[in-house]
Amino acid sequence: MTKERENIALFDMDGTLCDYEKGLFSELEKLRSSDEPHFYPPITDTAPGYIRSRADLIRLSEEWWANLPKLKLGFDILEIAKGLDYRIMILTQGPRKNPHAWSGKKLWIDKNLGEDIDITITRDKGLVYGKVLVDDYPKYIERWLEWRPRGAVIMPSSEANKNFKHQQVIRYDGSNLEGVVNILKNAKLR
Repeated sequence: MTKERENIALFDMDGTLCDYEKGLFSELEKLRSSDEPHFYPPITDTAPGYIRSRADLIRLSEEWWANLPKLKLGFDILEIAKGLDYRIMILTQGPRKNPHAWSGKKLWIDKNLGEDIDITITRDKGLVYGKVLVDDYPKYIERWLEWRPRGAVIMPSSEANKNFKHQQVIRYDGSNLEGVVNILKNAKLR
């Protein structure tokens, strides 16, 4: 007797279900002096050191992680996956040196998705099985796809991933919901 693989949809948090960039910008603005320029995430190595330090300080707060705003694009996809009877699992990367992020993410999940949802906090998303991955970050997507030649990825669009292309990835920008539905339906048939 063969066991059918479960229809699992893996959902990232930051930039997928949570509006990480909006949350970080909002907190950076609270710390900005009136004579300083605005810095909108992502905060890269080219940002001034004091901005990078402020962003690091903000991310040390469990409360900040727990209260990130929801990202509509991710929740659109989540509702479709639920409607198609996917088993929803959260797959998020845990910063190596920030345990407050780990606990803050769990608090966010409990508040926004319920305490019973399955969660994997990992350093390597490529190790986790699912038929579909919903993630905004190209490096995590590429790692996951290394081991899933038939896997499907739905990528919530952002400025940071606008140039990413892969034959197994559909970018969702809010206007192509029908394509997302088709990807989710087809993945269940595999």
